[in-house]
Amino acid sequence: MFTGIIEEVGKVQTITQNRISVLSKIITKDVRLGDSIAVNGACLTVTRYDSNSFDADISPETLKVTSLGQLDSGEFVNLERALPVNGRLGGHIVSGHVDGIGKIKDIIKLGNFFNIEIELSEHCAKQVVKKGSIAINGISLTVADIQKNIISVAVIPHTFDNTNLKYTSSGDYVNIETDILAKYVEKFLSTSDNKTGISMEFLMENGF
Repeated sequence: MFTGIIEEVGKVQTITQNRISVLSKIITKDVRLGDSIAVNGACLTVTRYDSNSFDADISPETLKVTSLGQLDSGEFVNLERALPVNGRLGGHIVSGHVDGIGKIKDIIKLGNFFNIEIELSEHCAKQVVKKGSIAINGISLTVADIQKNIISVAVIPHTFDNTNLKYTSSGDYVNIETDILAKYVEKFLSTSDNKTGISMEFLMENGF
């Protein structure tokens, strides 16, 4: 499990159809074989490491549902180690299981802050609510607004400067993980034997 609080922006050294090597200064100071590291929000397993880099295998399923396959050598990626049991949950619960890919529509600078508009797939958009949590390239952010399948997120200067968002532009693709609570609610409401009387309208009327 992760929190969506990025620890370091690493640099892709090499990437193939089944493996990625990432240059890192912070993550590699405390890493072991088999550790989980979120790379742009996708949970990968460390298969090799040294003081300056680590390798991880990329499964066909991961390539299918994430934007990792679009990366090139020299590009920057967000890195976060798995949350320790005694760690602080500074962002929100992030599983590292990417739900889909979003497309950046616009990046608007508002003083020192940034407003980023992202187009989501219909599947992901159904699991997003205004003021809810969402992970974008592994970054824990709050949805400021949603219009159909386009969301807006407000990004503070610290987050923009210390993640790979500062290297993105309109047209770029990002990994999306929706809030795990939204997934459970959607699953619960979609079951045919839901006889509790709880509906989407009920939840909205009661502040959910």
